[in-house]
Amino acid sequence: MPEDRPPYPPFTQETALRKVQAAEDAWNTRDPRRVALAYTPDSTWRNRDTFVRGRDEIVTFLTKKWERELDYALRKSLWGFHEDRIAVRFQYEWHDREGQWWRSYGNELWEFDERGLMRRREASINDVAISRADRRIYGPRPVDEHGVDFPLR
Repeated sequence: MPEDRPPYPPFTQETALRKVQAAEDAWNTRDPRRVALAYTPDSTWRNRDTFVRGRDEIVTFLTKKWERELDYALRKSLWGFHEDRIAVRFQYEWHDREGQWWRSYGNELWEFDERGLMRRREASINDVAISRADRRIYGPRPVDEHGVDFPLR
């Protein structure tokens, strides 16, 4: 039985927003296997300077990421969409093992297959050191904030 991950392309404003929120919710679980199920079995990624192919490599990549990026919490915003593609900007906060907090800013380009699975993901990310007092993201987004844009600074 084929896997499906609605909503499906071609995207509308409403379905693109739902897809972005679903991705944010999944990534905030910090469960690599759950996250990997949203991607095609042969999905290709570029994440910073790392290239990943397929679900097994996605799981390995995310496991290492969340071992390094502790207390990870993410916010994504829809930037644009067209047919089977979505552009997203995001911010997430985390701390390293030494206790230094970071805010990571980035942009992602997503391409989906007809079943709503992501077949390509390209992410460009920059990290900015922050103090604990400068934190703004505490865990998953509350439902009443779904769809609310997140300030740049």
